[in-house]
Amino acid sequence: MTTELRVLDPSEWDRWFEALELAFGGVPEQPEERALWRDLTECERSLAVWDGGRAVATAGAFSFRLTVPGGASVPAAGVTMVSVAGTHRRQGILTSMMRRQLDDVRALGEPLAVLTASEAVIYGRFGYGAASRAQRAVIDTTRVRLDVPAGTDAVTLRMVPLAESSAVTEAVYARMVPRRPGMLARRPGWERLPLLDPPGAREGASARLCVLAERGGEVVGYAFYAIKPEWSWAGADGSVTVHELYGLDPAAEAALWRFLCSVDLTGKVKVNSAPVDAAWQHLVSDVRRCEPTEREALFARLVEVGAALEARTYRAPVDVVFEVEDAFCPWNAGRWRLSGDAKGAVCSRTSDAADLALSVRELGAAYLGGTSLAALASAGRVTELREGALAEASLAFGSDAAPWLPHGF
Repeated sequence: MTTELRVLDPSEWDRWFEALELAFGGVPEQPEERALWRDLTECERSLAVWDGGRAVATAGAFSFRLTVPGGASVPAAGVTMVSVAGTHRRQGILTSMMRRQLDDVRALGEPLAVLTASEAVIYGRFGYGAASRAQRAVIDTTRVRLDVPAGTDAVTLRMVPLAESSAVTEAVYARMVPRRPGMLARRPGWERLPLLDPPGAREGASARLCVLAERGGEVVGYAFYAIKPEWSWAGADGSVTVHELYGLDPAAEAALWRFLCSVDLTGKVKVNSAPVDAAWQHLVSDVRRCEPTEREALFARLVEVGAALEARTYRAPVDVVFEVEDAFCPWNAGRWRLSGDAKGAVCSRTSDAADLALSVRELGAAYLGGTSLAALASAGRVTELREGALAEASLAFGSDAAPWLPHGF
């Protein structure tokens, strides 16, 4: 069997995407979704493996900017649309695509690569670590009350048509991006993603709705949501699904949650993705009635260890030497001295004795501040070589806001 790996030609996109759909179960995307992904695909950053005239493997990357601790926006490759046909697995094809992709990312000068994984076990061997988590919940609004902060009543709410909301909602989103590690700045075209609402994907719910939170004539928050009517012999028991919700201050966010928890003819609010430190948990009277669960979301890979560690700031002063293991990207292997604080950092090669030993996967997991180096050490994933170094580095790598990925890609 002879296969060929090459950069995707735009004329081949349909066959390439059909191979991706087949690998993910064979159910075609809705036409609106397919059109959006076609427009967003960066063909020059996409790879295809061909067996004759058939695409048997796919991989792509988006050119993102990702918020890191300290608020800086760092270039990052958003790895996406990765698949291998069932007929061609266990032949080294995935490894060859990951090899080519990381080499390309390095050549472009991006210090980071990030991805979401259909199966969590796939990408660790390529140096990706679980760097953020996402929370889901179902708020039982028949049994849970909200205790909102002062100023909430000064916030007014206004419904607007979804198609007319983009300018003001994107302005709010842009102001939120620097506040939380893991947030993605939206490049032109990506503002279409939260407005994507194909009827065939609604599963009995309404069309997507938009409510704006305003104060003094300024938009200070918004929510995209949908309502699913449900009825029983006892009466109405519909649900509200929250697709996106941002408030620029506690009162604005609380006003939006209070509104969604009081929609007529509904008894629950479904939160599909929120940060693990989301404010709603501290507004509700009984979080147990909200059934919160969480799982890993964004996986991060340091493509250039020195540049990546210099790109973020640190919660406390740190001066530590890492012994980094990186078999897949050997240019990262060896000792690196990181010296930094809340104002900035320097990270460079050193021959000094190592203080901590770990793999690049663990650095990726800790990079956004959501997984502590101390927790990884408790699992044997980080080894302390100088007494006190683990506590110093673990504190420094932390983040006041939990990292969170706002949407998939």
